[in-house]
Amino acid sequence: MRTERKAEPYDPLRLCVYATVALLAWLLGPWAVLGFAVLGFAGYWRARRAGLTRSKCLLRDTRLVLAYLGLIALAAIAAIVL
Repeated sequence: MRTERKAEPYDPLRLCVYATVALLAWLLGPWAVLGFAVLGFAGYWRARRAGLTRSKCLLRDTRLVLAYLGLIALAAIAAIVL
């Protein structure tokens, strides 16, 4: 006897996450940008030390991702200071 499963509909959870991140960035300004950049940098730093060299991120190379997140953090710090 064969049982068929219905395919579950696509859950656009990422879109909800992106909207929440955008809302926090809008409400908290450069502080939120700095927080997310530091959080992302720490995550990629840990992953790189564990051996990850290629990411699913558009930039692919984790060194480029780390540089990108570092620049975002520096821009946020400059916005906070100024």
